[in-house]
Amino acid sequence: MERERLIFHIDVNSAFLSWESVARLREDPAALDLRTIPSAVGGDASKRHGIVLAKSTPAKAFGVATGEPLAQALRKCPSLVVVPSHYELYVSFSRKLIHLLEDYTPDIEKFSIDEAFLDMTETIHLFGSPAETADAIRRRVREELGFTVNVGIAPNKLLAKMASDFEKPDRTHTLFREEIPSKMWPLPIRDLFLVGGAAQRKMEAMGLRTIGDLARCDLELLRSQLGDKYSRQIHRYANGIDDEPVEERAAVNKGYGNRITLARDVSDTETACQVLLSLAETVGARLRADHVLCNQVCVELRDWRFRSSSHQGALQFPTDSTSVIYEEACRLLREFWDGTPVRLIGIRTGKISDHAFVQMSLFETEQDRKRLKMEQAVDQIRSRFGTDSIKRASFLKKDSLVEHAASRHKHLGHSEEGGSYENS
Repeated sequence: MERERLIFHIDVNSAFLSWESVARLREDPAALDLRTIPSAVGGDASKRHGIVLAKSTPAKAFGVATGEPLAQALRKCPSLVVVPSHYELYVSFSRKLIHLLEDYTPDIEKFSIDEAFLDMTETIHLFGSPAETADAIRRRVREELGFTVNVGIAPNKLLAKMASDFEKPDRTHTLFREEIPSKMWPLPIRDLFLVGGAAQRKMEAMGLRTIGDLARCDLELLRSQLGDKYSRQIHRYANGIDDEPVEERAAVNKGYGNRITLARDVSDTETACQVLLSLAETVGARLRADHVLCNQVCVELRDWRFRSSSHQGALQFPTDSTSVIYEEACRLLREFWDGTPVRLIGIRTGKISDHAFVQMSLFETEQDRKRLKMEQAVDQIRSRFGTDSIKRASFLKKDSLVEHAASRHKHLGHSEEGGSYENS
């Protein structure tokens, strides 16, 4: 008989806050551990901007929630200590965690910056029982890396992830098939993976309030309310069925960019920025189409004497937003361009990562989310009806030079690490 799979899900407890705390304590062992006080990783506390990316257990006692506006969190807890986020630091800790986990199995899938799946089916016999092995992993992470994780143990990825979300922090939990009725089915329906707010409201209107209610619901009734594909997926999940393998995600491209050789030289900032907007639209659309984010923007110019120059900058947070890329490109342009007439203008983006690994939604404000939804809607319209089916009003008021840039942009090739981009 085929051996049943054994999957571990590793989930870092309050990842960003934990990693900030570990880094501060390593720099100064006498520093206050952020995990022991009401604290949060977020935006600018002095300006009350941004959202809560992670919070400590004491902050949670005040009702502070991940994803809520920082101003709202400070009203709940005026003494809340807020520290800025450091993306590169989090990536570094995430890599250290994956390196440690590689001691237990080669079959690892990075699900997000602070989560990973391990297929332990073929290697568990080397370490002991599943619970003993999970406890050993937790102990090593705590002692060697300085933070804690939860470990979920199950026969598939879905159940392992559900298990790791049980009581925290620093715990091991199992969710085997025989445990589904007692451990999973009583949970609120929103706790099921892939169930969002809109689906929750529809199902609650149908009288479905727990995962067990969904598991026992007639599939045809679900289809009538939620559509065929989605209904089948969440109905399978509610019954603990998931056949997805643990596999490494395909590597994302190293960079995305567009550039355009203009019909005539440009020497004024306003026109140059209009060209950058056109290019940013295509770059943003390509990032969104590939479900990836960039954390670096570079503007490149070639003047009338064919001399090339460029200037790059790091973004505060990874993004796939046309507006964010455009605003950064304009800032860079104003910093390094002296107005020498240019014939070629380009935008490159770098430090590419996928959505899941960066958990972009945590970094967004409500305004960012609305803007991104608008950009995604524009992508869909253009995909269906053509690139020129919807345009920004600013393009309608400009001359043919900007239209030329919008319609004749050229894609840059994707570089390999350490290599260079192809010329247009």
